[in-house]
Amino acid sequence: MLRRLHKDQPASFEFTSANLAWARGQISKYPEGRQASAVIPLLWRAQEQEGWLSRPAIEFVAEMLGMAYIRVLEVATFYFMFQLQPVGSVAHIQICGTTSCMICGAEDLVAVAKELIAPAPHTLSADGKFSWEEVECLGACANAPMAQIGKDYYEDLTGEKLRELIGRFSKGEVPVPGSQIGRYAAEPASGLTSLTDHEAGRAKHNASAALAVGIGDTVKRIDGTEVPLTTPWLGKSAGAAKE
Repeated sequence: MLRRLHKDQPASFEFTSANLAWARGQISKYPEGRQASAVIPLLWRAQEQEGWLSRPAIEFVAEMLGMAYIRVLEVATFYFMFQLQPVGSVAHIQICGTTSCMICGAEDLVAVAKELIAPAPHTLSADGKFSWEEVECLGACANAPMAQIGKDYYEDLTGEKLRELIGRFSKGEVPVPGSQIGRYAAEPASGLTSLTDHEAGRAKHNASAALAVGIGDTVKRIDGTEVPLTTPWLGKSAGAAKE
């Protein structure tokens, strides 16, 4: 599939100061002359900051790594995880359409996305808040159907549950990720059938949902201040890699 940059581009791109420190920390993982190895992490952080990858962002990463622009463009256009067009200011919704999710009702989720967001994928909603696409397997088959909204998985969905989620995100809420029918993780929907002694005293959320709730980055544009910067490969503690 041919992927091109969007026709409308911003005038410039710069990392926030914290993201710039993070990027320099990533580059420091690699020996002199091998900085190009950091291209995917830096492109990903640029996308996390802006929501999508613009030409100025790709050029910025290329200059930072001493790479030819075309080499970085090749990476950005090859991997479908990189969004090459503007996404919703609130959330980009990726609906899994592979076997388990399709059997369990992914088409209902797509229908809701077409109704509430836009008839075609990779298109902004009328208010600019949302966009959507159908993607290949996201690996949460036991809790199908599901969608990735921002960074996190929302599982055991129905059309009505997705409709409710979009409504809540639109109001500025961030619903707790994970199963939307009360499953703790990926145990049977009817409840645990083994290892039941582990149910008592467990944390309120599973590890993934707990991180999402604790950091609050589900749909947040990342500016680099969310978690401390560490570069353990340099023997430095949080924040020491900023220079």
